[in-house]
Amino acid sequence: MRLLLVEDEARMAAALVRGLTAEGYVVDHVADGQAGLDAARFGGYDIVILDIMLPRMSGYTVVKTLRAEQNWVPVLLLTAKDGEYDEADGLDYGADDYLTKPFSFVVLLARLRALLRRDPAPRPPVLEAAGVTLDPATHRVAVDGADVALAPREFLLLERLLRAHPTAVRKEDLLEDVWGGLDDANVVEVYVGYLRRKLGRSRIETVRGVGYRMVP
Repeated sequence: MRLLLVEDEARMAAALVRGLTAEGYVVDHVADGQAGLDAARFGGYDIVILDIMLPRMSGYTVVKTLRAEQNWVPVLLLTAKDGEYDEADGLDYGADDYLTKPFSFVVLLARLRALLRRDPAPRPPVLEAAGVTLDPATHRVAVDGADVALAPREFLLLERLLRAHPTAVRKEDLLEDVWGGLDDANVVEVYVGYLRRKLGRSRIETVRGVGYRMVP
C-alpha cells in the first residue's frame, strides 16, 4: 500500500516514515500543504495522512480542494487541535477520519486498516469528447482507444475542457482553474498547443474572442 504523509514536524514525520515502512507500507513524505496537494492529485496513493497546520496551505484546504476535484483518495487528518468543532470541520470538508496528537501508533495503524477495508468511494464518470476519453479516477487519457501520457498541467487543462464540453471555456477561466489565477494568457496558448500535438490538432477548437472548446 502506498501512503502519502503530509507533515511539517520533522521528528514526527521521520518517526512515522520509519514505523509505517516497518509495517510494510510504501511512504512518500512532503512537508507543506501545496506539495501535499500536488502529490495527492497525481501520485495514485491508497491513503493520505494529512496534518492540518501546514506551511503554504492548510490541511483543510488540501482535502477540500481534492474533494472539489472529485479526488476520492481516503484522507486521515492528524492534528494537535482537539476541539470538537475542529474535528467536525475536517470531516465536513471531506476527510475520512481524524486523529489527535499525541496519538498511539497502534491506533494509527488500526485506523489505516479500517480505511482500507471501506468500500471504495463512487468513481467519477469518465469524460469523453472528440474521440478523447479521460478517467479522473485512474488518471488515464486515451485517444481513439490508445493511451496518451500527459503532464499534470496538461491533464488538468484537458479535464477542464472536457467537463465544459460542448461549451467553450474562456482563457481567464482556464487561468483561474488550472493555474490558480496566473496572469499570463500566453501560458494557456502554449499548453493548448501541447495538447493538440498529443491529441491531434483537430480535437481542440479555438473560439475567437472567447477561448477554447473540445470539437462537438
